[in-house]
Amino acid sequence: MEGFNYEIIEHYGVLKETKNSTIECNLISFNHQSPKIDIRRWMINEDDEKIMGKGITLTKNEAEKLKKILIEKIK
Repeated sequence: MEGFNYEIIEHYGVLKETKNSTIECNLISFNHQSPKIDIRRWMINEDDEKIMGKGITLTKNEAEKLKKILIEKIK
């Protein structure tokens, strides 16, 4: 995709790991914009390079709302 770039600002953690992929939570800046919390699958190719898969990106406010919902629902 032309003109698309990202930078992982901070790696928060791995939620799931398989032989060829991980699901990670990171703080990522897309296209030099303000960083957002990002949860997505990363595939690992034969050259051990990470390839971005589908995921969800949340602002700090959205992440705080999700946290509140999860705390209320998962006890």
